Amino acid sequence: MNKLKIFAFLLSSLIFVFCLLSLNKVYAQSSLKSANYEITWPNLNMAAGGSTSPGYKMGITAGQTSPGLYSNGYKIRAGFQYIHSIIPFSFKISPWALNFVSLNPDNPEALTNNQSLTLTVNSGSAGGYQVTAQENNPLTSTAGSTILDTTCDSTDTCDHDTNFGTWADTDTYGFGYTMTGDDTPSGFSSGSKFRNLADAPGENPVKVMGKTPAPVEGHQAGKNKIATMSARINVSNIQAAGTYHNILSFTAIPTY
Repeated sequence: MNKLKIFAFLLSSLIFVFCLLSLNKVYAQSSLKSANYEITWPNLNMAAGGSTSPGYKMGITAGQTSPGLYSNGYKIRAGFQYIHSIIPFSFKISPWALNFVSLNPDNPEALTNNQSLTLTVNSGSAGGYQVTAQENNPLTSTAGSTILDTTCDSTDTCDHDTNFGTWADTDTYGFGYTMTGDDTPSGFSSGSKFRNLADAPGENPVKVMGKTPAPVEGHQAGKNKIATMSARINVSNIQAAGTYHNILSFTAIPTY
């Protein structure tokens, strides 16, 4: 009876995009005049942002003649301040490694060989966010043997970027995952469908969590968006014994 020790190490990255505005001189204009016309209080689109000191924090919006929230059967949010987020973007993974310990290929309950990790996102971005995942290669042993990524059941196949599939057959082998929770792709069908992971560098990482701006999915800012990735390994009785591992990379990106 062969036993395999499986480890999947996680690497996460958090990408922020910062826009810096440097103003050396600021000019104000109360009116514009000529021999034929006069414009009073023209609209100057030149500044917005935040100012701080040890005693206060102040948000600034300039260039809007009537900023604010207007509601009359519909809502208009006018002014640069509605782009400013009150929820800082953050991303957390727990735990940092999926440890399957030992797998028994003769286990009649092979489809219970699951390990889970939790993704938590705080996002106040008006443009949405996304979390993508990718593996560096299939699970590989120190001796060079591999556990291929699953393609799900033969009657309902899956891949890493297009198709979600059923994994209910005990002789369906490989490594794959499903997602449940907030903002997960609908194709997972609340955890009843599976996919495999894209391999770097030849395959692009694929979204496992997130929202894009309306009208595609819409977006509501929120705290503690939580999703669970449940990874599964199933191996046959001819799989070479050994210690297998790979690296999963997660990238969380806010969109402004």
